[in-house]
Amino acid sequence: MGGQAAPSWRRAPGKRSPPLGGGGGLQLPAGPAARLRPPVVSAAGAEENGGGARRRMESDKSKLLLDISARLWFTYRRKFSPIGGTGPSSDAGWGCMLRCGQMMLAQALICRHLGRDWQWEKHRRQPEEYQKILQCFLDRKDCCYSIHQMAQMGVGEGKSIGEWFGPNTVAQVLKKLALFDEWNSLAVYVSMDNTVVIEDIKKMCRSPPQSSGAAYGSTHSHRSAFGRNKNTAGFCSGWKPLLLIIPLRLGINHINPIYIDAFKECFKMPQSLGALGGKPNNAYYFIGFLGNELIYLDPHTTQIFVDSEENGMVDDQSFHCQQAPHRMKIMNLDPSVALGFFCKEEKDFDNWCSLAQKEILKQQSLRMFELVQKHPPHWPPFIPPTKPEVTTTGAELIESTDKLFELEEEFEILSV
Repeated sequence: MGGQAAPSWRRAPGKRSPPLGGGGGLQLPAGPAARLRPPVVSAAGAEENGGGARRRMESDKSKLLLDISARLWFTYRRKFSPIGGTGPSSDAGWGCMLRCGQMMLAQALICRHLGRDWQWEKHRRQPEEYQKILQCFLDRKDCCYSIHQMAQMGVGEGKSIGEWFGPNTVAQVLKKLALFDEWNSLAVYVSMDNTVVIEDIKKMCRSPPQSSGAAYGSTHSHRSAFGRNKNTAGFCSGWKPLLLIIPLRLGINHINPIYIDAFKECFKMPQSLGALGGKPNNAYYFIGFLGNELIYLDPHTTQIFVDSEENGMVDDQSFHCQQAPHRMKIMNLDPSVALGFFCKEEKDFDNWCSLAQKEILKQQSLRMFELVQKHPPHWPPFIPPTKPEVTTTGAELIESTDKLFELEEEFEILSV
């Protein structure tokens, strides 16, 4: 990308990977922007300034590792309670895309409650909001974004428990689970037919907030993230923070090179949460790029189940990756992906629309996606989703989702 600031990354996990210093330099945004958006990675100009470039590279590498360690890292787990009571007690081999979806959503919640410049440090007391975010993802049926809830909600999307998900399936599952999460109160919009409709998003995000009564699952209030997720965060009610997910197919069997520059541009946007994707049946959470390589967090490490302690706190050491991230050549990416963006306020979404038009949709043909002002007249009317009126909780709720939601078309990563 020349000498420009390149795409950003998100804090992420990973296993051993090649050192980040091999021939490329890291560039971070300067000034106030550095606190509003994730770090930026570029492979340009590493040799131009000799020792100065190397010193800058080492400094930026350490900042990258700090950014990665601050992210919540969700991997395969084992020895949790069986999903559905009699199902699997580990998601090893099938839950990688669900874990990547958890990581993207967790980054949105960190941005919402703690800010993009928040950093994690070992053994340091963290804000209460951090613990509440982490507890949303524990591997228990009473936690709102647990592997149990996601796998069982997937049944309503045509996926059996233990079956591998694609990016769009995970997006649809997160959209539906978010309806029961009153504390975070996110509006989750998943684009359809590669089209983002501004009118529909504003209608959804300006909708009156849900009741501030006890959130779904409050019978587990002593331990459950659901039980504590009452709408007490004190955020302004004029705009529900937006999680925007755009499932895309960027080719048939392989990614079309014409999309690569636009794909990279997405990581530069201050609203970016990265992308879900990977290789056939191997999902990764992409947080940025270095030259022609994508930087990603890898969920394919199996760790033992961690529960909250008696005092309600969670030992979070295994939920943060403290190693260098993985890298993958961008042309090896499967064409089925899902982009993620977070807009805390309406002005953030307006800014995203402007950037998308200027930097991503400037091509007149073969655009990655379309951004339109008005709801297409040939589409069914847009009705902002609301929490279904049900009296069941936990797994009972999820088992009834085939009656609550219609099956939606999905894009799957191809198996070859």
